[in-house]
Amino acid sequence: EVQLQASGGGLVQAGKSLRLSCTTSGFAFNEYAIGWFRQAPGKEREGVSCIDGNGGTTVYVDSVKGRFTISKDLAKNTVYLQMNSLKPEDTAVYYCAADYSDYLIPVAHIYDYWGQGTLVTVSS
Repeated sequence: EVQLQASGGGLVQAGKSLRLSCTTSGFAFNEYAIGWFRQAPGKEREGVSCIDGNGGTTVYVDSVKGRFTISKDLAKNTVYLQMNSLKPEDTAVYYCAADYSDYLIPVAHIYDYWGQGTLVTVSS
């Protein structure tokens, strides 16, 4: 079956970096867009970034642009989210998800498959 597993979260100080990983299996990795989403305490889930099937096109929301980088390793069926210059407002559970549609937008409702989240906590 389709599986996605997010990992790499932890507790970091503001200004530091983390790299999240999303390992996948059970689907044609190069035919699916992968998105990163996050949900902060008491808030709704929001999109962060997404990347197309072959890894050639990326999208970022304004709040992370210039700080976060999404990438795909096609050989490993793995997506990464490099997070630099972390801020306390980045604190959230981060999820990865897969989308088979022709769209490339970090909007949760279009994504077909979801993994379990990994917690990122950024201290002041």
